[in-house]
Amino acid sequence: MPASGAVTRNTLRQQIADALRDEVLAGRLKAGQEFTVKQIADQYGVSATPVREALVDLCAQGLLDSDQHRGFRVHEYSVDDYRRIVEARILVVDGIFRRHAPVSPATATTATAVPEPDLGIGVALVSIRRRGEAASRAARAGDLDILIGYDIRYWRELARLVASNDYIADFLHRLRVQAWVFSVPHLRSERDLLGWLWGGHVDLVDAITRGDAGAAAEVVREYNAHSMEWADRLEARTR
Repeated sequence: MPASGAVTRNTLRQQIADALRDEVLAGRLKAGQEFTVKQIADQYGVSATPVREALVDLCAQGLLDSDQHRGFRVHEYSVDDYRRIVEARILVVDGIFRRHAPVSPATATTATAVPEPDLGIGVALVSIRRRGEAASRAARAGDLDILIGYDIRYWRELARLVASNDYIADFLHRLRVQAWVFSVPHLRSERDLLGWLWGGHVDLVDAITRGDAGAAAEVVREYNAHSMEWADRLEARTR
């Protein structure tokens, strides 16, 4: 019985953390907004303990700040923070491509460190491609809410497949969520939203499916350049 109770509490803790993260990503919890454990517990109709644990988890992920006397507040990222997030992403992803050439069932050979075709990789790529197609459609339609959900899942699954290292995949996931937290309020105020929503997900997964490391790396470079260009534009507005 105690073990079951612990599982229930941990599950609730994760559910609350996920719900609050989604509130931040949707812009309903805004940068700098303050709240207490009691307010969140009352909002979700739960006890304070899993709420406090969930908020501590979100602090560790860089989404919230903790103030011993005032509770918690949504972390405020600057343009410079965003640029550094992208730079960190570039360094890690470049390292992944140098270490692991993309592998597909059709191209897997000893040269790519996979001795024979792996059907599991093919199944994973099909699933990732579907998420990429949905993300690309949302980007073309300017549907920011749909794009965020598919984009985050797409990149997390792709990182796990290509890096073959959950620690790296989780680190990249955290960076991506932080980047979206910064981006959402700015994108919602963009008059040319479609021009700043990247939709190259399918091109990237197709290159990886072909086992074309050069093409995959080029798509990622274009994506990161797109992100940096947007950061430059935001910074120019404040001058």
